[in-house]
Amino acid sequence: MSFAKNLRCRECGRVYPLDPIHVCEFCFGPLEVFYDYEALRRTLTRERIERGPLSMWRYADLLPVTAEAAVDIGTGYTPLIRASQLGRLLGLERLYLKNDCQNPTWSFKDRVVSLAVTKAREFEFDTLACASTGNLANSVAAHAARAGMDAIVFIPADLEQGKIVGSSVYGPTLVAVDGSYDEVNRLCSELSDKHPWAFVNINMRPYYSEGSKTLAYEVCEQLGWRSPDHCIVPLASGSLYTKIYKGLKELAWLGLVEWRGTRMSGAQAAGCSPIVEAWERQSFDIKPQKPNTIAKSLAIGNPADGYHALKVMSQSGGQGVAVSDDEVVEGIKLLAETEGIFAETAGGVVIAGLRRLVERGLVDPQELAVAFITGAGLKTQEAVAPRLKPALAVQPNIASFENAFSEQASALPAARK
Repeated sequence: MSFAKNLRCRECGRVYPLDPIHVCEFCFGPLEVFYDYEALRRTLTRERIERGPLSMWRYADLLPVTAEAAVDIGTGYTPLIRASQLGRLLGLERLYLKNDCQNPTWSFKDRVVSLAVTKAREFEFDTLACASTGNLANSVAAHAARAGMDAIVFIPADLEQGKIVGSSVYGPTLVAVDGSYDEVNRLCSELSDKHPWAFVNINMRPYYSEGSKTLAYEVCEQLGWRSPDHCIVPLASGSLYTKIYKGLKELAWLGLVEWRGTRMSGAQAAGCSPIVEAWERQSFDIKPQKPNTIAKSLAIGNPADGYHALKVMSQSGGQGVAVSDDEVVEGIKLLAETEGIFAETAGGVVIAGLRRLVERGLVDPQELAVAFITGAGLKTQEAVAPRLKPALAVQPNIASFENAFSEQASALPAARK
């Protein structure tokens, strides 16, 4: 059974049934799933969770669908890595990386889509759709194929080729829109009123967004049922960031972890940083921006959950930080050279943002910090390829190799020197 009780408006608190709706009819605020937490407290234990599958579905009791109905392609329970080399370089003694590159379509979006498609089948939709900056399109196409549903995915036409191929291979109807993500999303919002499709990040959004909580659950369990002191999370719409915080609070409310007042910091690329820009103005008023950054997966100029992300940032004592595209590339390289993880541009934003926060004295060297790496780098090779050291060109003999090897300035990446 599911412990989901109803939908509630995050603005005015009005209650709605568990239907495929996402906006309050009274104040137009976003709707969110609310659970029977008293029943959960009586039922849910660490042992019950630990007996579950090694996937996100071990936390089914905390999700708005039943595990038996799940459309599951093997998502979740991804590695939490002690980042010793990166931590030493940054001066952090207890730095961890949550490596969600290892999900089936190589991003955290598999978590949210697994929930959305499961709920869509419960509502008897036959077509899955989305507006996407790339990773979501990949995941929607894959899950629709698994579920035997039609898929229609809408993307900006200038998306990275790796993400276009990563959607097309599953056979969806791929729609390339000549416009920004915000324009793509606006088109999909209009289409959702006209077509009986399950748009995972529109009419399915209250259920879809709950999948991000599983990142918080996993991190706490992998830390031995302990919440982090500090989380560093990429910011796009703001949903991932707020849901990780919700997941941490839920575990504490249910008595599964001790509440430690986790600080939540968020990172954006400077070329699209409406949330951080508002944070720096000390305002909750988001000013939409026109994206201009290589970090396309975070390029949402009018973030739907921006206001709520700013509230979490303020309440938790976190920070907002924006980094340049050059810093994004350096962050990708630094993570790869120190910890062997090739992340997409969102990962570069997080690592560069973490470095900035450390330089400003905003991360305690002693605190247990977790940086969330949400997508794999093979999808965005264009961003980093021009900055990589070329291969040594040699003939198939020892003398040619020795000559070329001795002429190079250094045989090791800068981060390991």
